Amino acid sequence: MAKPTRHTLTTPSAHPRGIPKRALPRLAAALFFVTLVGVALPLAVLHRAAVSRHSLEDPWGRYPLPSLAADDEESAQGDDLDSEDLELDRVLQKASMKDNTVILTTLNAAWASPGSVIDLFVDSFRSGVRTSSLLNHLVIIAFDGDAYRQCAKIHHYCFALGTEGVDFSEEKRFLTSGYLEMMWKRLDFLRLVLEKGYSFIFSDADIMWFRNPFPHFYPNGDLQIACDHYVGNATDLRNIANGGFNYVKSNERTIEFYSFWYSSRLRYPGYHDQDVFNAIKHDPYVADIGLEIKFLSTAYFGGFCEPSRDLNKVCTMHANCCIGLRSKIHDLRIMMEDWKNYLSLPPSLKRLLTLSWRVPQNCRYYVQQ
Repeated sequence: MAKPTRHTLTTPSAHPRGIPKRALPRLAAALFFVTLVGVALPLAVLHRAAVSRHSLEDPWGRYPLPSLAADDEESAQGDDLDSEDLELDRVLQKASMKDNTVILTTLNAAWASPGSVIDLFVDSFRSGVRTSSLLNHLVIIAFDGDAYRQCAKIHHYCFALGTEGVDFSEEKRFLTSGYLEMMWKRLDFLRLVLEKGYSFIFSDADIMWFRNPFPHFYPNGDLQIACDHYVGNATDLRNIANGGFNYVKSNERTIEFYSFWYSSRLRYPGYHDQDVFNAIKHDPYVADIGLEIKFLSTAYFGGFCEPSRDLNKVCTMHANCCIGLRSKIHDLRIMMEDWKNYLSLPPSLKRLLTLSWRVPQNCRYYVQQ
């Protein structure tokens, strides 16, 4: 079709010069067609581009485009993740020591009720020797809303860890599927903290802090971990590690190890993080990445499995080798009473008397799984 000749129009009632009157209907139709093509073609291109963006394998647009509501929901989820990450950065920065070290524990609603485990945990810092100031570096990681609200009542650094689709609020019995899922969620979170450049002491909330542990850590060692059973040598892999208390320095080796540890859950289905650690510590890959592991003596970092016998030395005591929240709380309260009785003694008697714990009691009938 030939390109229409440009004409100058005068008033609406005037006829174009030189064009017969009978040709006007055909000219008007041609102009209308050109206008229609000029509008419709760009719209078709835009629609085709939108459909192609949705499905490159479906150029004919057989499938509907995603709704705006779905896009908004995905965007909101992304914003929530970004917001959670920024909040974690903020809390870690505020709580960290000068060398970027923080103290971390995790909490769910079952352990958060007034008078329960978390209250005893915080009270041990206040009652310990040179431990009260360490509360300024403690971040409590809450697994659910009730735990977070209770944390906010008793402590100033709390972080709500997103657990979409999973309810971690109830007591998780040892080695149940809920317990295992919570333990692996915790481990993956600790890996994230290392990736952000923060070293940490992780402590289960059923560990009482009686003395500042830093003087009893080794100057070298990427990962220092407590034991259910200590054989007397800090580097002996026969030590039975307990994942409830560890001091980990942020570096390439520990980040790689925590990623390896987390991925190893697939090799050992049905086992929790502590059992998997005691398996993979022998793996040649751990030596290949150059990770230096130190096992902490139960003389300083004890528990119900193997108590710290000397109250003049003990730093922490763990309610391990104990199943059931009621049993833990019962024995932890007695443990705190024993500690406060010890503190009330004159220094001379502390050195002369051979004092021992009255625990475990309700926890004494634990059977190793």
